[in-house]
Amino acid sequence: MTQKAFQEYYPEYFAHCYGCGTLNEFGHQIKSYWEGDESVCHFQPKPFHTAIPGYVYGGLLASLVDCHGTGTAAAAGYRAENRGMDSEPPLRYLTASLHVDYLKPTPLGPILEVRARVKEVKGRKVVIEEWIQADGVITVKGEVVAVQVPEALVKELLAK
Repeated sequence: MTQKAFQEYYPEYFAHCYGCGTLNEFGHQIKSYWEGDESVCHFQPKPFHTAIPGYVYGGLLASLVDCHGTGTAAAAGYRAENRGMDSEPPLRYLTASLHVDYLKPTPLGPILEVRARVKEVKGRKVVIEEWIQADGVITVKGEVVAVQVPEALVKELLAK
């Protein structure tokens, strides 16, 4: 893919998240992209991401929903302001609410596809609906309510 992932636009002080931070060498380092009106992320679980033999640990699935959701929220924030993700000031969103429904066990082995749609952009809040598919079968549905990082927290991070 030639386009940059949403997470590759995060300023350094926001790039340490375990799920999506490009600077966290031990994290998942997910990469999310627009595909029309949906965002998409692909993730290959490792053998140690197991719950019971042959199936993915639910915490990992929740983490994928969480971080793909906040990345999508940031991208949606830029779209709502009709500006590029490389423009200033940077927009970053944090999870205010995370809801995950496990519809069926997610098999360990196939590359997981995480997809999302923006349900609402209202001021500093973005609501994202998501689903995870394994071999084309939806195994997880979720919703993330994300809020834009307060300016006070940005100033605190920059002061460190």
